[in-house]
Amino acid sequence: MSRAGGAMRGLTWTGILLILIVGAIHAIESPDYFSEATYLGWLFVANAVGAVVAAFGIYRGEAWGWGLGFLISAGAFIAYIVSRTVGLPGAPGLAQESLFETAGLISLIIEALFVIAFVAWTSRRVTKA
Repeated sequence: MSRAGGAMRGLTWTGILLILIVGAIHAIESPDYFSEATYLGWLFVANAVGAVVAAFGIYRGEAWGWGLGFLISAGAFIAYIVSRTVGLPGAPGLAQESLFETAGLISLIIEALFVIAFVAWTSRRVTKA
């Protein structure tokens, strides 16, 4: 295997691992958000399911898997910041919670790492073409 091929394989497994962690965090946290606002609980479940689908796509070498993972990670990152600053409809209590809550911070870090992996994958893909 070439060095470039090995790097892409490593990047692929990194992306799979990161997006699965994002999904797992949201699956674990979803019950708390159903009590806050039902739609938030369903969004957390959708995030978890979408993360599994994205991981499968990434594993298969499909660009849509990376794109879906990017949307899930970036969307969750932005939604967390919004929820803790200006708040979300039907969930005013979230804006009063700390922006630096442990599970939230871990999730933000993992989501940001996935976005970085996505950018690296995109740049390698573009230079390869």
